[in-house]
Parts: sequence; structure tokens; C-alpha cells
Amino acid sequence: MIVVMKQDSTKKDIECVAAYIDGRGYKPHISVGVERTIIGVEGRIVPELKDELELLRGVSEVLRVTKQYKLGSREFKPESTIVRVGNVAIGSDQVVVMAGPCAVESEEQVITTAKAIKAAGAMIMRGGAYKPRTSPYSFRGHGVTGLRMLAKAREETGLPIITEVMSTEEVETVAEYADILQIGARNIQNYPLLDRVGKVQRPVLLKRGFATTYEEWLLCAEYILAGGNPNVILCERGIRTFETGTRNTLDLTAIPVIKKLSHLPVIADPSHGTGKWYLVKPMALAAVAAGAHGLIIEVHPNPDTAWSDGAQSLTFENFNDLMKGVRAVAGALGRRMPDEVPAAQAVV
Repeated sequence: MIVVMKQDSTKKDIECVAAYIDGRGYKPHISVGVERTIIGVEGRIVPELKDELELLRGVSEVLRVTKQYKLGSREFKPESTIVRVGNVAIGSDQVVVMAGPCAVESEEQVITTAKAIKAAGAMIMRGGAYKPRTSPYSFRGHGVTGLRMLAKAREETGLPIITEVMSTEEVETVAEYADILQIGARNIQNYPLLDRVGKVQRPVLLKRGFATTYEEWLLCAEYILAGGNPNVILCERGIRTFETGTRNTLDLTAIPVIKKLSHLPVIADPSHGTGKWYLVKPMALAAVAAGAHGLIIEVHPNPDTAWSDGAQSLTFENFNDLMKGVRAVAGALGRRMPDEVPAAQAVV
């Protein structure tokens, strides 16, 4: 339910309505817009509440939120959410690039990569300490040892880190080390896990499943929001179609559609979306042009020897080239990027 305030309503009117909602046992969310102020009402709504609220001073009308995903909808919160991680603002006009290896292999690999991506303009380091793999015989990560390697890279470079959490038992441990918790495509409908990350004080990046509709994706985000964690980032990472020429089909349409339906920031993963390194740059540029708030890119010192997903990983040189293209597209759209570093510093 949302309460639409009149254009001439005062600050005191808004505060009184919010206090009334709180007094009735609901949670008010005040959204101040350019033309109007909206107060979202969170909780199990009783029928008589609508009539009660419409009698209050300054109230224009009271509307029910029609979407199943209440907290994540634009109806409930018209202004866009900005998720802040240190000095990084995800959801603003800045294009935020997260980059790093699919799997953490060694401390040297992680730190070398962190320095290289930072020099190129990336603002967040990604790396997998726990890896969900199709085959049980593939490398499945170093676990806590890998988390410690990522923490060392953050200490060396100052870059926040994002890494995947795969089970409810690992949430607190991963949250001790990571700045952003990632829920992978295979776990998007792992509802106990969504409930658990909804209760931690860490932003959560929620990847779309390869057979998940937009509404299902947003309903999964709703679990996290309903748990009390407002800092959710959505990630389009490709869906499974009949096409076999690429690993997945990166659904660029999802970016403007989700931005229309939801206030949550949305980024794109062209690495998993294509599965081929030479397609990562063009799809990354297309995603930025489509309005993505950021990108998550796989980068490895030597993709030919990578323990996981080498075929879709960029070399440091290729990542630098991608960042130049992203910077050009972002600039043409009036969006911000970190200042370009001199070429001599770009490759570590």
C-alpha cells in the first residue's frame, strides 16, 4: 500500500502520517519526489487501514501496490535505490565495473589481478572462493582460504570485494570477509539462503537464473528486502535458449525493463552471458548503452591456464581495452567513469 501526499502537504503532515502508520504496527517508507511525496506501508494490510489513512491531513489518496513484489517495485518506491559500498555508489549515474577471476587460485594471482583491474578503472574486485560447478570433479574453490586471499587483495589495493555465498551455513563466514555477497544463478530460488542474506548487513548481488522470468527474479529479491536488507543489486547474466553458439543468451532487454519495474540497481555480466572472451567487450558496451548501472567481468592473468572459465576470461590487456570502450560509451551518454590511467600504468 502507498499513501500519496498532496502537493501542498507540509513536512509536519508527512511526519504525522508516518507516525500514524508506525503506531498501527506498520513500517513507513517515505519517498520524497520532485512533484509528490509517497509513503509506502510495509506489513500485512487490514482493509480498514485505507479509509483511516485517507482521513489524515495532507493525504491525497491511498493506493494498493498491484505487483506481487511490493518492496522492490517502482510503485512502492519511485526513486531509484543507490547501494553504497565504501566510496562506490551502485545505481547512480556512474558506471561501476567489478572485475576479477572466476576462481581464486593463489594469493599472487588475486593480488596481481586486483592491481591490474584497479589501474584500468575497476572499482570492485570479484573472485570465487566457493564455486558451484556443473561437474563434481571440477575445482570448487579454496573456501575460507580463498576468502583470506581476497581480503589480502583488498588490503593491498583498497578495492571492496564481492564473492559468492552458496549455503545458509556459509553466510556469516563469507560476510566477515566480503563487502558484497553474491547469490549465483543456481541459487536464485534457494529461499532459505535468500532469507538468511536478508538479515545480514551486507549488500547482496542477486544474479538472474538461466530460466527465471522478470517477475520471478524480482520476487526472489523481495525475499531479501522483506528480511530487512534494502541493499540489493540485480544482475542479468544470460538465460538459456535454443541457441548453442554461446554459453547463454545475454538478455539486454532485461535492463530497461527491470529499471522500469523496480527501483533496484541492475548490472550485467557479459562473461557468463556469452561464455566467449571475444564477445565480452561488445556485449559490455551494449549493456552500458542499454542503461546498466554496472558490469561484472571475469579477468585472469593467463586465461589459458585458468582453473575455471578461462574461455570467457579477459587478459589484462583485453580488460584495459574494454574499459576504454566502456568509458567512451558512458561519456557519450553523459555518465561518469573513473579517470583513465596512463597506458604505462594500465597493465601490471
